[in-house]
Amino acid sequence: MRPQQEPMPKLVKLYIQQVLIGFGLSAVFTAILIYLDIGNLQRLVFGSGDGLLGLFLIFFFNGLVFAGVQFAIRIMRMGHEDDDDDDDDQGGTPVRADLKPVAVAAR
Repeated sequence: MRPQQEPMPKLVKLYIQQVLIGFGLSAVFTAILIYLDIGNLQRLVFGSGDGLLGLFLIFFFNGLVFAGVQFAIRIMRMGHEDDDDDDDDQGGTPVRADLKPVAVAAR
């Protein structure tokens, strides 16, 4: 008999999902860079023998950045979905209505 595998932890599943989204965004971003020929990138990529390596590196490193940002945003938003952190139901610090302006002499 095969031992039953445990399901993947939710955080790992979430991380893999966000990495895939980040690399998808990187693919779109890299395609836009090449299509719009930003900084003559299209000529550099397709005119050089090492252009495809450069294209892969642009995609890969942008993918790392986008995946990290995507995961960080998702993690930071997790705390705001379920619980209400606001202790007072008044909507902030109350302002006293009996305050009067005071004249101050300037030198």
